[in-house]
Amino acid sequence: MINLKDEKLIKKIGTTIKQIRNELGLTQEQVYGDTNIHIGRLESSSMNISVSTVSVLCKYFKIKLSDFFKRVEEQK
Repeated sequence: MINLKDEKLIKKIGTTIKQIRNELGLTQEQVYGDTNIHIGRLESSSMNISVSTVSVLCKYFKIKLSDFFKRVEEQK
C-alpha cells in the first residue's frame, strides 16, 4: 500500500495554524475550549489533519479556506 502521508505538508499546515493562532493572541487552551480541537497535536505535526478540521479552524479564526491554503503554500 502507498503511504499517502505528506510529512512536509503536514508540517506546513501545523506551522500555519500556529502562526494564525499567535497572530490572534490565542492560547492552545482557548482554541481547545472553544472548538474541542487539540491544536497542540496539529501544531507539532504529530497527526494528519482532516479537511473538516481545517474548515472548523478557519471558521474559528475567521479566515477563508483559500487564504489558509495560500499561507500554507507560502511556507518554506
